[in-house]
Amino acid sequence: MKLNLKVWRQKDRESQGKLVDYILEDLNPHMSFLEMLDTLNEKLILTGDEPVEFDHDCREGICGQCGMMINGIAHGPLQNTTTCQLHLRSFTDNETIFIEPFRSQAFPIKRDLRVDRSAFDRIISSGGFVSTNTGQAPDAHALPISHQVTEEAFDAAACIGCGACVATCKNSSAALFTSAKINHLVLLPQGKEERQERVIRMVEQMDAEEFGHCSNTEACEVECPQGISVLNIARMNYEYNRALTRRK
Repeated sequence: MKLNLKVWRQKDRESQGKLVDYILEDLNPHMSFLEMLDTLNEKLILTGDEPVEFDHDCREGICGQCGMMINGIAHGPLQNTTTCQLHLRSFTDNETIFIEPFRSQAFPIKRDLRVDRSAFDRIISSGGFVSTNTGQAPDAHALPISHQVTEEAFDAAACIGCGACVATCKNSSAALFTSAKINHLVLLPQGKEERQERVIRMVEQMDAEEFGHCSNTEACEVECPQGISVLNIARMNYEYNRALTRRK
């Protein structure tokens, strides 16, 4: 198949970026989207041009590194799918595809399709952990947890931190990401000891990173490759208000 690509090229954060046209032919429809970009880069290198920079790692839909906007949609047209798990069979022959980086003030562009998502790391380090003594892990059955609570915690913990929720939100809110990281801990007995200070620190860090506020459009849940529920945001707001009340 043949594809007409319009790829965002930008040297660094301060430079002026633009969409550049590329044409690829004889592509296999079973190729992944990132393999198609690899093919483009091989072509660019052979002609002496700079390859397109983009983030990737596991290419198995687990690490959350491969985020980009494809035809204006975070990760592309398939729901609950990361960019690396998207294949060319989702597009038509001779289609024009716009490929751009995630857009957010909190995700400054590094180069081309690569953005700096270290703001997520700082939110995690502010409170997304459980303080415990090191040593041998406790017995798995030492703390009984109901099946329903376990499933809810696992659903929240499934967040891979890709940033699609921020990129697709009209306000560039990180509420879905932050709430998932808060709730998978607060639901479990091990996380309840620090629940008050954790939610305050993480929400304050989220605001300090200049993410926008959540306005409940629920676009984040639609584009999340893991289908993280917006109910996590409601629980985060409850935990935050509860913590502020108890602090007083």
